[in-house]
Order: sequence, then C-alpha cells, then structure tokens
Amino acid sequence: MTKPIYTLCTLALLLAASCSAPKDKTTEKDTAVSAIAQSPKDLLRQAYQLFKEGDDAASIELANTVLEIGRETKNDTLVGRALTSLCRNAQRKLDTTRLAELSLELSNLATSSGNPQWLMYRAHMNAEMWRLIGNMDRAEDYYNESMRISYETGAMGMYTIDHFNKSFVSIAKGDFETANQLITKYYALRKKADSTAAEDAYGLIALAYLLEQQEKYTGAHEVATVTRRLFKEQNLFPEPPDEKPLIAVEDKVSEVLDSATLAEIHIRSQAQSVSGLLAKYLE
Repeated sequence: MTKPIYTLCTLALLLAASCSAPKDKTTEKDTAVSAIAQSPKDLLRQAYQLFKEGDDAASIELANTVLEIGRETKNDTLVGRALTSLCRNAQRKLDTTRLAELSLELSNLATSSGNPQWLMYRAHMNAEMWRLIGNMDRAEDYYNESMRISYETGAMGMYTIDHFNKSFVSIAKGDFETANQLITKYYALRKKADSTAAEDAYGLIALAYLLEQQEKYTGAHEVATVTRRLFKEQNLFPEPPDEKPLIAVEDKVSEVLDSATLAEIHIRSQAQSVSGLLAKYLE
C-alpha cells in the first residue's frame, strides 16, 4: 500500500471514529481528528497553548502527532520541536525520567542533524525542570549552557528569555544584584528586538519575586497585582516554573500585609504600567 493510500485510509478511520464519539465531550480522538486539517506548525502552537492552559493530555497528543509526522517525513525540525514540546509536559509532573529520555533524543538529533540548537533546547528544558524542582545549582549550569549555545548560534530569542529565567536562580540564591542585572538585561534585549516590549508583563514575575525575597512586600504586591491584571487583559498564561514563584509571592504578601494595605495597593495598581514599575523598582 502506498503512503497516500495509507494516509487516506487512516484519515477515514479517524473520521469514522469521531462520528461515533459522544458530541458533548472532547476526547483524544477528537483532538487527533481536528488536527488533520492543520499544519504541523499550527499543531505545535496549539500544543503549547494547551500546555499553558493546563491541558497536558491534549497537548501531548498533538505533540506526538507532530513527532510521528516528523519521523515519517524525516523532518528534523518537526522532530526537534515536538520533543521540546513534550519536555514541557514532563515539567508539569516533575517527571525527570521522561525528561531524561527526551533529552537523549534531542542530543541524538543534534548529532545526526549537525544542528546545535537541539542541545540548546535540551539545556533550556533541563534548566526549567531543575528550577521547578528547586535544584538551583543544576538549573544554573543548564541555563549557562543554553545561553552559551544561543549566543553562539544567534538564537537571540532564547538568549533573551534565559536572562529572565536565570534571574529566578540568582534570587533563590540570595544574589539580588545579579538578579537585578539579569532582569534589566532581559528588558533591554526585549526592547532592542521590539520597541513595544517595554510593556512586556511576563518579566514582572521576576521583579515581584525579587522584591518579595528582599522583604519589600508592598512593592512585591503591587508588581504581582499588575502582573495578574495584565495577564488577564492580554490572555497570557505563565508556564509552571514561572507561575510557582508568582504564587509564592502572592501567598507571602497575603500573610504579611493586612487586608486594608492589600486593598489600597490593589486600587492604586490599576493605573500602573510595566514601564512605570520598572522605573520604580529596578535599581
């Protein structure tokens, strides 16, 4: 049977299965069927969005679909991006065994393709996992590796975001000066790449965490409140390693500050912007 005929048969079976599935529930088969008309690139975007929204089952299903397509078509880019997507899902359950398996596949792909970017993604995903677990020394080593490769290969997007990511490690270690420098550099790189990035709300998570660890609780609450407001307005969903410190900030300020102070800061923060907070709190 030729590949086209095999593909048509597969699609027919999937469509037949979808017709018999309950219409009031979304199942993994429904996810596979809806994926048929989409490009692999679109599937990966959708998998990432589902991951951020917490729907790991659907996210994994789509990533595995792209992984299969990549392997069948011998497309290294699809294989690598699908493996990277699955690494994110492993973070949610702190599944270091699964991450190790995926990391090995990324290393093998880097060797077979001669493309070091897959080593960069491997390092980045391991850094995120170990930061989430709390092993900051191991996380820092992986961030350094990721940043070295990204800088050498001109992958400035990853190089930029890892300044933000690594700042959490510095904060957790009590190195507030380095953390401040990393957050400042993150925003400088973002602005250099995009003049509108000065209002990037995502970087505020690190600033809120920095202020909370410095015991500047009113500032931490103001920054966290603005962060949540902008996330809701912009329909943003923080990834697990990033939301964890934000939740920690919110829990701590609720414990330390009285209700009147919390309410006052909440009201005052409604008119605050990202650039205003950076000017106010970054030294």
